[in-house]
Amino acid sequence: MTRVLRSHPPELSAIQAPVRDSLDRVGDEIKRIVLSDFSNIEEVNEHLLFMRGKLFRPTLLLLASRLEGEAAHDDALTPAAVVELVHLATLVHDDAVDHSALRRGLPTVNALWTHQVAIIMGDYLYSRGVAELARVGRLEALAVVANAANEMSVGEMRQLTSYDALDFSEEDYYRLIAAKTASLMAAACEMGSLVGAPRYREPLARYGHNLGMAFQIADDLLDYTGNEAVTGKPTGHDLRERKVTLPLVGALQRATPAEEREIRAFFTLADPADEDIARIVSIVAARGGLAYAHARAVRYADLAHVALDEVPEGVSQDALRDAIAYAVDRPR
Repeated sequence: MTRVLRSHPPELSAIQAPVRDSLDRVGDEIKRIVLSDFSNIEEVNEHLLFMRGKLFRPTLLLLASRLEGEAAHDDALTPAAVVELVHLATLVHDDAVDHSALRRGLPTVNALWTHQVAIIMGDYLYSRGVAELARVGRLEALAVVANAANEMSVGEMRQLTSYDALDFSEEDYYRLIAAKTASLMAAACEMGSLVGAPRYREPLARYGHNLGMAFQIADDLLDYTGNEAVTGKPTGHDLRERKVTLPLVGALQRATPAEEREIRAFFTLADPADEDIARIVSIVAARGGLAYAHARAVRYADLAHVALDEVPEGVSQDALRDAIAYAVDRPR
């Protein structure tokens, strides 16, 4: 049964409130882990830490770790920092692969330095993270995050080798976002359970997977509907990069032959103009692609709620439920 999502999703700060004490220390833990005596690496580190995101994945990990109490605060800090470092590493690599100039409104590593530096820094962030988990003896957590990193790499390769973008099926899309986004959110929740609530490992991993699926579908919707000042990337960014996401997949199912020809012609353009992108966005909206994608996001949100039915009620569970509403209906 579909659960009604809030008309106004909770603020991320409210979701983070139960773990704010630890979350404030995650930034310091990240700095400690990536500290280097090599000035070139430190220079890039300073830029990356300045553009650090909202710590959504560490928030999930910390909340999951407290489902059975608050005894594991300090034990969760390193895993929380590592999951953010792995996330940051994937963003650095993605920006290099996509030749992106901006990330969250700031210049990317490949734009400020070189693509070679970006690839090396992504490797550095990941290797420092996994080395730290090994150092503190978190071998199960290391296995979880390594598996997620492998899934993300395979997902990126699948996307790169999709030669005809419009042959990209809905199942292909789900397989891609499961690898690129849901795998790390599932890993964050599973790692949190390993610290403080090990008997809930399976439902928490399932929660994280479905949350990640809903999150990525909503993120792809933002590319059609979002405000650049809010999202940090221009509307139509995915279309400019010839990426087929669920709104377009859904619209193609109802597009007229003439509209499908327009869409196919768009994907042959070397440098689409703003009006070209606006036209595709209008077709997607008119043919129900936005509503189609939102309905699928809600379906995954429902599955995340079902998984949470299996874990203890309390402040942490409430915050994890609020994270679902935030993921699906965050500001556009």
